[in-house]
Amino acid sequence: MSNFLQSIIDRDPAAKSKLSLVLTYPGVKAVFFHRIANFFSVAKFDLIARIISQFSRFLTGIEIHPRAKIGKNLFIDHGMGVVIGETSEIGDNVTIYHMVTLGGIAPSINSNDQRNIKRHPTIEDEVVIGSGAQVLGPVRVGRCAKIGANAVITKDVPEKAVMVGIPAKNVGLADSEFKPYGITPDSDTKSE
Repeated sequence: MSNFLQSIIDRDPAAKSKLSLVLTYPGVKAVFFHRIANFFSVAKFDLIARIISQFSRFLTGIEIHPRAKIGKNLFIDHGMGVVIGETSEIGDNVTIYHMVTLGGIAPSINSNDQRNIKRHPTIEDEVVIGSGAQVLGPVRVGRCAKIGANAVITKDVPEKAVMVGIPAKNVGLADSEFKPYGITPDSDTKSE
């Protein structure tokens, strides 16, 4: 738990202490409750798992399906409106901002045919997903990619890509340094 909290302090200049993270950050609470819900889901206590995930959603505004697979140090910043679908897989040290959806694209017909198939995204390690982005379907977002705010991803994203727009297009290569929202201030705009 201590490494998880320190990883957030390392990525968020507003984070002042581990105690403040535990008491005031909805993303921390959502990940905590997801671990419990996932335990019950894996143990085949689906109703209990769903009740825990819905309680977490009520408290935090973040909906994580109990069966979603989440790696180490997921940081959900601000969090309100984040939705992580059932077959989503999230790697280590991923940062997700508010209003992000990791969703499916399957139609709401023939539900029985869609059970137990991959319908949601796989997010690899060190990815940053900007606010309002929609990552839809069983796509893969490569390691260290940056997804811009409000981008819509419906196809696989290469490692270290910078994706912006609707539909999202690759506009460059991201370095491995963490950058909130996938951007940095332009050094040429400093006042003289």
